[in-house]
Amino acid sequence: MNLITGIIICKNEEDNIEDAIKSILWCDEVIVVDAFSTDKTVDIIKKHSVILFQNEWKGFADQRRFVLSKVNTEWAFSIDADERCTGELESEIRQIISQKDLKENGFLVPRKSFFLNKWIKHGGWYPNYQLRVFRKSSADVSDRQVHESYTVKGLTGNLKNDLLHYTVTSLSEFVTRINKYSDLSAAEKMDKKKIGFFDILILPRIAFLKQFIIKGNFLDGTEGLMVSKFHMITKLLNYMKIRELQSKTDKKNTK
Repeated sequence: MNLITGIIICKNEEDNIEDAIKSILWCDEVIVVDAFSTDKTVDIIKKHSVILFQNEWKGFADQRRFVLSKVNTEWAFSIDADERCTGELESEIRQIISQKDLKENGFLVPRKSFFLNKWIKHGGWYPNYQLRVFRKSSADVSDRQVHESYTVKGLTGNLKNDLLHYTVTSLSEFVTRINKYSDLSAAEKMDKKKIGFFDILILPRIAFLKQFIIKGNFLDGTEGLMVSKFHMITKLLNYMKIRELQSKTDKKNTK
């Protein structure tokens, strides 16, 4: 059977890391890369039979490349600290990678995401396929500051069983995350389009209507409304921060 390594990158994930590790201990090897956490994350990791590396945080893409470089098996299975592999997904992965003459170099996994413990089924949140199982020899990482992901050369397939994703358990933490991600997104997009008055006034509202009505978040009830509102807020922050960066650049260029 082809050996597989479970991989996780993390920083200050004391509330999540143990359950994440436990869910992939079935892998032949588990590698966790910690970015010098200041909470109890490392102590929790050391309680388990995993390989721990600490690497300075230089961004999501760099950290994913680092952990990928440490994999010594043919296959890798990547999860985040707020994700959990189920028994059904484990069985499916084992069965797939044990096949002879397998043509695919990677597999996308449906992700079942929860907002305040409610499964959000609409608005593009499900099945939200993610490339998480792949041959190391064919894998790379997309070079983005936000929403970076693993990529593979060659054929990919889809798995049937869900990866559980407990993405929002605290609104305060979610607001902090949105603020941080919008900084990265604005820096990435500031050179693409000049942001003006109507972009900030209109586009976030259009994004809300698309998310809530067209994509169906209204079918997820109150939590669906909250998801759509946060989507609008994220868009608004992105546009305003892009405008801020562009204004600073324009000011420097006029000096």
